[in-house]
Amino acid sequence: MLRQYRLSDYNFRLILWVTVLSVLGILVVGSAEPSYMSKQTLGLVLGLVLMIVISLMDYTWILNFSWFIYLGAIVLLLLVLVSSFGSSGGGATRWLDIGGFRFQPSDIAKIMLILFFARFFEDREEKINTFRTIMTGIVLMAIPLILILREPDLSTTIVLALLFCGLFFTAGLSYKIITGILIVCVPVGIILVSLVMQPEQSVIPEYQMTRIYAWLYPDEYPSDSMQQQNSIKAIASGQLYGKGLDNDDVESVKNGGFVSQDQTDFIFAVAGEELGFIGCCIIVALEFLISLECMMIGRKAKSLSGTLIACGVGILIAFQSFINIAVATGLLPNTGLTLPFVSYGLTSLVSFCIGIGFVLNVGLQTRRY
Repeated sequence: MLRQYRLSDYNFRLILWVTVLSVLGILVVGSAEPSYMSKQTLGLVLGLVLMIVISLMDYTWILNFSWFIYLGAIVLLLLVLVSSFGSSGGGATRWLDIGGFRFQPSDIAKIMLILFFARFFEDREEKINTFRTIMTGIVLMAIPLILILREPDLSTTIVLALLFCGLFFTAGLSYKIITGILIVCVPVGIILVSLVMQPEQSVIPEYQMTRIYAWLYPDEYPSDSMQQQNSIKAIASGQLYGKGLDNDDVESVKNGGFVSQDQTDFIFAVAGEELGFIGCCIIVALEFLISLECMMIGRKAKSLSGTLIACGVGILIAFQSFINIAVATGLLPNTGLTLPFVSYGLTSLVSFCIGIGFVLNVGLQTRRY
């Protein structure tokens, strides 16, 4: 379980990027909602401790329990929907309240599924392009996706689906199969989009369609597009250097309460207004560096499972960061998703720190050439 490693192999650079970004996130969260600053600080301390502990464990030993990890993720997601522990908020049931602790299982499930599929694909490395492996992998991923979609949490469902595609590609899926899938899926996708956009469609819930219409036609849906439009105005108002953290500017979009959930889903709007273009670039650069560092570690892993763990965490951070920032800047329809290491949320922050802990352990067990 625990092994002896060489200190020279420890990736302190990755820890530095994560710590700097998380501290910056604490400052921005404290500016958005001062009462959450202490909790976010506690989450970072807990996350860093777990990160260090997990980084010293042998990930190959933990993967021996991959099926227990998978079943654990399914049980957590089921408890949200069918047990009395499920907690609702904002029209969705996404949290568990157990013993006074409230957490979001879908955040934990992301890391658990990366671990499971790392072992799943490694065991089938020679058969990765067979029909049986592809269909088995799709079915195993479909179960948690359906459970998360039922909460409902469309944004997390999309991120997990993209993560699964990234893991499959990293595991060695043939380009011929990928090309064939694209040839089939592209026209089918166009047809589905055209059907979904019909006024009387029943595939997507009405509230989600309203968000899409508000994104496409903001002038026709002023009340539904207001939050996203205010986010764009807040980022633009920060200009180059921003208005400063904890500013009391009466014209501030944040101080006026024009952006709801500014400590979570729209934390990038607060960063844009108070830290300006430079601050936003720093956040984007740090998210990119963390993702890149994970993937670089994955390239040097001693096994396919190590590669998939490191690259999977990097892919997850990259996709989730892109979607959060794209929503805040109006590039995508409004959907709730945290910005890794920046948004408020102890489950999200600790889960990503745990993921980084596994990446660090993969880096300690690289191949020797």
